[in-house]
Amino acid sequence: MKTISALFILIREEYMLPCFSKQILGVDCPGCGMQRAVVFLMKGEFVEAFKMYPAIYPIVLLLGFLATDHFLKIRYANKISVFLMITSVFMILANFILKLI
Repeated sequence: MKTISALFILIREEYMLPCFSKQILGVDCPGCGMQRAVVFLMKGEFVEAFKMYPAIYPIVLLLGFLATDHFLKIRYANKISVFLMITSVFMILANFILKLI
């Protein structure tokens, strides 16, 4: 029951953290949209999550892989995690640059 309550609070927009970079400077930060994309994922709206923050999927894959590797000790985990990290950073930077244009 506590888990359901916590998920409900996360989905509610009035509980979302504001972007201080956008409020102060008027420019989206590299993480702008991630919180809303997570909410879309939780609601099952996968296309909307990608539209909101394209880097959400590489980040989710990275976190899932790191959690799996923690328990199962996957072979070549370092190479795979480095690839996923580079992909995530590239997607974050590409998203940030496209928002600036």
